Amino acid sequence: MTVAQRSPTHQETSTPGAVEVSIVMPCLNEAETLAACIRKARQAIERDGLTAEIIVADNGSSDGSQVIAEKLGVRVVPVTKKGYGSALIGGINVARGRFVIMGDADDSYDFTAIAPLIDKLREGYDLVVGNRFRGGIESGAMPWSHRWVGNPVLTLISRLFFHTPVGDAHCGLRGFRKDAYERMTLRATGMEFASEMVIKASLKRMRIAEVPVTLRPDGRSRPPHLRTWRDGWRHLRFMLLFSPRWLFLYPGAALFAVGVLLSAVLLGGPLRVGGLHLDIHTLLVAGFLALLGYQLVLFALFTKIFAVQSGFHPPYPLLDSVSRYVTLEVGLVAGALMALVGVIALVAAVASWGAVGFGTLNPSLTMREVIPAVVLLALGTQTVFASFFISILSIDRS
Repeated sequence: MTVAQRSPTHQETSTPGAVEVSIVMPCLNEAETLAACIRKARQAIERDGLTAEIIVADNGSSDGSQVIAEKLGVRVVPVTKKGYGSALIGGINVARGRFVIMGDADDSYDFTAIAPLIDKLREGYDLVVGNRFRGGIESGAMPWSHRWVGNPVLTLISRLFFHTPVGDAHCGLRGFRKDAYERMTLRATGMEFASEMVIKASLKRMRIAEVPVTLRPDGRSRPPHLRTWRDGWRHLRFMLLFSPRWLFLYPGAALFAVGVLLSAVLLGGPLRVGGLHLDIHTLLVAGFLALLGYQLVLFALFTKIFAVQSGFHPPYPLLDSVSRYVTLEVGLVAGALMALVGVIALVAAVASWGAVGFGTLNPSLTMREVIPAVVLLALGTQTVFASFFISILSIDRS
């Protein structure tokens, strides 16, 4: 690793413009460990010649953590809105440094070892994430379910969904440029704040690096704030909500393809596959799958347009190219044609019924006309109203 030239002076300062590094510690009842974290951060500042400040973002401690921080002469920022993400946002927003180092105040991370993160930031990286699996996890520092299931699975999902270039997406010790953080527009208030940072940095194509860090057992006598199932679900939920492709598009496209192919096969007559006899009942299910899949694909389109318009996702060139040709009018014509074909097919089915005096029909024959007609009519109607909704979402709100 290339070590960048450090500043020749070292001091904690509160003068705007003179601060290179802001060390932010979220705090909620950390009286047992906060002083140790502050002392280690000061050791790093002195040893590495940093012009820095230490900020304790207090999230409503009732054990005197604020008093400890004030006595040690660091900056205390009260954050009333509850949550890990809320505390960090409150502390980072007032940080004066060009670079920000964030780390938990439970003494599980060694603040004397922040130099590699700062060196990477000086090299031009926007976000530097610690990797506990590369740096080492001491015995008792992480539950087995987090180490072997939770973190690897959630990190794998983030790499699959968003192509995040990190192997430990939830490490609490990380550094970033303050201007890069402002471009991320982070909003998560809970533990999913860590996922949001890595995901948005990846979506915005920021420069991301990893450095090994060591995780030690925290120094508290009480249980940690982290709740395995609750916070694991919040991370997964956030990633799903932020990825319309995996939440809507891919499942929808699969359902639509299965529905259309199965319908095409069964329109000609019953089908026997081994011991299975597929007939109009299967055709009805296939029509439902096509409708459901089409609706999910539309949801993916709605969500993507909204995400781009709101700044959650970066501009998507393919979406811009398609929108030039697939206008409201094109959507209305396509939907009207599908609905018209459905109506014609439905009228033909009624005519067939009339040909036998509106008496008893053979469902195996009649439903092969009615089901596709109803499905086409529904798809056309969906397309018409979806076209109007997309036009509303695409209105320039600048």
